[in-house]
Amino acid sequence: MNWHSTKPLEVVDRASVPVLETDSWVVAIREKLAEGASPVALFGEKESAGGFRVWCILGDASENHLFLTTARMPERGGRFASLARDFPAMSGFECELFEQTGIVPEGHPWLRPVRAGGAWRGKDGAPYAFYRVEGDEVHEVAVGPVHAGVIEPGHFRFQCHGEQILHLEIGLGYQHRGVEALLPRRNAVQRLILVESIAGDSVIAHATAFCAGLESLAGISLSLREHAVRGIAAELERIAMHLASLGGIATDIGFALPAAALGGLRTLVINLTAALCGSRFGRGWIVPGGVRFDVDDQWLGKAKEVLGTVREKFADVKALLFGAASALARFEDTGIVSVEAARQIGMVGMAARASGVDRDVRIDFPYGIFRYASIGSVMLESGDAYARAEIRALEISHSIDFILEQIENLPPAKQKGAAGGVSKEALVVSMTEGHRGEIAHVLLTGANGELSAVKIKDPSFHNWQGLAVAVRENGISDFPLCNKSFDLSYSGHDL
Repeated sequence: MNWHSTKPLEVVDRASVPVLETDSWVVAIREKLAEGASPVALFGEKESAGGFRVWCILGDASENHLFLTTARMPERGGRFASLARDFPAMSGFECELFEQTGIVPEGHPWLRPVRAGGAWRGKDGAPYAFYRVEGDEVHEVAVGPVHAGVIEPGHFRFQCHGEQILHLEIGLGYQHRGVEALLPRRNAVQRLILVESIAGDSVIAHATAFCAGLESLAGISLSLREHAVRGIAAELERIAMHLASLGGIATDIGFALPAAALGGLRTLVINLTAALCGSRFGRGWIVPGGVRFDVDDQWLGKAKEVLGTVREKFADVKALLFGAASALARFEDTGIVSVEAARQIGMVGMAARASGVDRDVRIDFPYGIFRYASIGSVMLESGDAYARAEIRALEISHSIDFILEQIENLPPAKQKGAAGGVSKEALVVSMTEGHRGEIAHVLLTGANGELSAVKIKDPSFHNWQGLAVAVRENGISDFPLCNKSFDLSYSGHDL
């Protein structure tokens, strides 16, 4: 038996997960990937006896199942045959594993830094050298890591011929905080603060994933009302962040009127969140065991009023933004990621759906209120900046409809049930769909039931390579638009 089959939020006895010989482990993963499974997590867990237990978690959306397998590898000299050449979606996972454990994916096509660029050393001890394109009139443009305004730090190394981008390499890690290592060592309050700080614009999505994992391990069942309130919070976050991204896209093409209007609409939505929990980004709203702030009639009435206003005004702004020939000329055929490229890279979320790859955790691995209430998931195929902007606009409308439906059918509050015992020597995988896509939190407990290890994956971990592919053969002046059309998180990637 090579795999342990489970579902998100099902508690897994760690002893039930197979431990394979390294070669058999690689073969098993290769076979699953060839069948269409997608990577959810790959990480090494340090063992007390020395060495690492390397976990691989794959997802099968068609069956709503997860598959877990492991192998033991030594702390020094550990290696396995890389899967990245045949399955590029594994590339970043293997690079991260090497960076964190020293385990070498032999034959990896492009072993490069994930977060520790300044400390990276090759076999000869030399610092990491960025990829270079050789040729007459090829020149290099380096941007960042310090940028103008409030943008987070990241380094972009362009190889260009004239104005045309031939290759972009993205260097991140400047926001690395060691969140995964800190979480098991902190108390409950500190953990939640850390989780809410993974990506400041995905507070609800990450907090929900983490809290749902803890609840599964503790045997806590939430009421349908608590699930509904969490769903409302998540979709409010999605609306606000999509409005912000569309505003940034309008700014980057110099279209000031819709940019200003979208900023105003975003303010209405985040102020609605603040009216309930005191934070415009939802900090403190989601807690283990449910929600700290339940919705009351006054807030629900305000929500219906605000969302009705946003829906009405957004229709006008959308018509302006997508109806202008000058805007469409910038959007269409700019920053294309083909269906095949998006699938090979392993893109997730709205960026994947804009390229014709149907990836949505709310539907593929339904959780919370999404197990009982459906939400529209849109897919386009052009894979350009237009598709990524249009997907956001459509999702804003669908999220508003979803919230209003939940408000009209909100279940009554119920008394909480007693928690079960804490699961020991266990593991749980918790997944949510943030506004960028698939978020995964893997929580492991030790012999005393306390968290022993945590593995976190933000959707930006998948999608930064999508941006690098999107800009190829585009003019360098189109990079800001391509970048904003993905609107990825630096801190979410850097953890």
